[in-house]
Amino acid sequence: QLMKRQTRTVGSIVKIILADDSHSYGIILDKASIGIFNIKTKDDLLLSEILKADILFIVAVYNTAITSGRWRKIGKTNLDNRFTTLPLNFIQDSTNPELIEIYDPNSGLSRKASKDECLHLECAAVWEAAHLESRILDHFNSNENIWVKQLQIK
Repeated sequence: QLMKRQTRTVGSIVKIILADDSHSYGIILDKASIGIFNIKTKDDLLLSEILKADILFIVAVYNTAITSGRWRKIGKTNLDNRFTTLPLNFIQDSTNPELIEIYDPNSGLSRKASKDECLHLECAAVWEAAHLESRILDHFNSNENIWVKQLQIK
């Protein structure tokens, strides 16, 4: 089917179709970020049901996931406290893994950090739609995700 082009609107809820014909939902956040809800279903849920769910993770995603119509907008909400401050990320130098920083996407500032400080943070990376879809599916199937593994702190 033809995908309808759409704009990236903060607060919009998108439906993310997964490879097993189920779907998840995300919420478009500031600064290229998206929050992925802890939902995997074959049913179309109401916005109120979606918004009750916990967030699995918040990462940056390429705009084309949304603008191409791959992830269709199904509604819009005002961002609540869960979404107004984006989580910190880590940046690790690939040639010198001892060089680690914590990056704050809210301020754009970063500071030196220890590996331990970064263990539960996401890597500062922009995700491809397909990689994010595989990550969501792997989460629900309790499988290790190749992309998460590649981006782990070394």
